[in-house]
Amino acid sequence: GGAILFIDEIHLVLGAGKAEGAMDAANLLKPMLARGEIRVIGATTDDEYQKYVEKDAAFERRFQKVNVNEPSVQDTVSILRGLKERYENHHGVKVLDSALVLAAQLSDRYVTNRRLPDKALDVIDEAMAWTRVQLDSQPEQIDNLERKILQLEIERTALQKEKDDISKRRLEAVGQELSHLNEELQPLKLRYEQEKGLLDQIRDANQKLDALRQKAEEARRRQDLEKTADLEYYAIPELKSKIGELMAKQARHEEMVSSGEVSQEMLSSIVGPDQVAEVIARWTGIPVQRLTQSEVNRLMSLGDRLKKSVVGQDQAIEAVADAILRS
Repeated sequence: GGAILFIDEIHLVLGAGKAEGAMDAANLLKPMLARGEIRVIGATTDDEYQKYVEKDAAFERRFQKVNVNEPSVQDTVSILRGLKERYENHHGVKVLDSALVLAAQLSDRYVTNRRLPDKALDVIDEAMAWTRVQLDSQPEQIDNLERKILQLEIERTALQKEKDDISKRRLEAVGQELSHLNEELQPLKLRYEQEKGLLDQIRDANQKLDALRQKAEEARRRQDLEKTADLEYYAIPELKSKIGELMAKQARHEEMVSSGEVSQEMLSSIVGPDQVAEVIARWTGIPVQRLTQSEVNRLMSLGDRLKKSVVGQDQAIEAVADAILRS
């Protein structure tokens, strides 16, 4: 009795299941809507509303149309901040607040065929997924070394079958080179495994924490007080403490990298403005440098850039650039 049915893309019920001699879903809903037996909220776009819903006057008059405007860039940033933790737990990477702001700004400015906040969310989602893929893949430095080692091992196998002096000398050189490359590779692989192991532990712990919170919420809804108390006062705090220890360990490592005590990190689990700009660049074809350049710098160099495209009109170009700067 107290339930409200929400139908996303409600225009699809007009004609859904319709076949020769059969009723569509909308006609099945109409009598119940008219008698007040069911309450429905539907969502659709303006174009689809005009194309499908308005054509069925009997279905349309059973609803009150409520226009929901596209959120502003500032509102979109707030939405992204609210969803930040959920996305971080899903992908197992962190996203900077500056990346959220840039995603809202750049998607609003350059992705014109979609609406906020959907396009900004997809930018963040793709940037985080790409960062996760990089974490799950071997660093390029290790991959290149392993490729070289494989090539040399193939060459060594072939040279071992040869008996001439040139092949023997080359075999000796290949052996020395393999020894050198393996010495270079081993410490890199050890660093990679240590960094990845820590990041994987943090990701797994956060996912477990998210699952425990969901279980606690379900137990609270069922009024299972014993399970709710067990989760909220024992399991969840214990896991939070473990996550805090892991994060502190990661922070100490980052401090050592910053101070130069250890080499630069091989893996990065942080999504920043650069990763967001790369996603927008892939979507739009606009160079990353142009996306990340500040508005002030772009305006200051407007005259020079126009002169590269328009030749022999320097005075007119300067007048246009000055007028834009004054405005």
